Amino acid sequence: MAPTRILLCDDHALVRAGFRILLEDIEGVEVIAETGDGRAVFDLVESERPDIILMDVSMPGLNGLDATAQIRKRFPNTRVIVLSMYRSEEYIARALKAGASGYVLKEGPPEELRLAINAVNRGETYLSPAVSQSVIHQYLSGVTVGDGPLDRLTARQREILQLIAEGKSNKAIARLLNLSVKTVDTHRSQIMERLDIHELTGLVRFAIRCGLVTEDR
Repeated sequence: MAPTRILLCDDHALVRAGFRILLEDIEGVEVIAETGDGRAVFDLVESERPDIILMDVSMPGLNGLDATAQIRKRFPNTRVIVLSMYRSEEYIARALKAGASGYVLKEGPPEELRLAINAVNRGETYLSPAVSQSVIHQYLSGVTVGDGPLDRLTARQREILQLIAEGKSNKAIARLLNLSVKTVDTHRSQIMERLDIHELTGLVRFAIRCGLVTEDR
């Protein structure tokens, strides 16, 4: 039986090394590639065709949840298990809405990785037992969990907000996303209007609070 091919995505090299060690102890699992960049994920999925991606939430360039949504649209046969420090309803709901097949808390026991991978291979959804029971109940019941503040923005606006919070200029963002500077300017104005935040420092604080970026980035 062919091994389950895993792509490991986390922006901390030591964390990736730790997960790789854990994964190598799971029978029938092979780590085929790893990355610490949210935008590099797509090229690796295209070239390596992993069965499952283990995806950190906080990734530079493009956060793990928006990357998950894009991957599920472009590569529907590749499933994603989100690795997260966050146990709030908003993060869990966003992950499920993005199409994740699993949500594993980093603080959980190592055995959870094996359980999550086996469940996803069976076509099931795996959620860490420690996450909010109310979210699990609502998800299994088909009830939509309430939108969070980031849902006021489109996927493109969230992408641009993250890059702004990472300190990139409008010109650099335009070049990275293959957009005109004028288009980025327009998105930036719309982001400020929708969030009712009208200064750069406020946008950065909002992005940190919502987990788009971390304070050390």
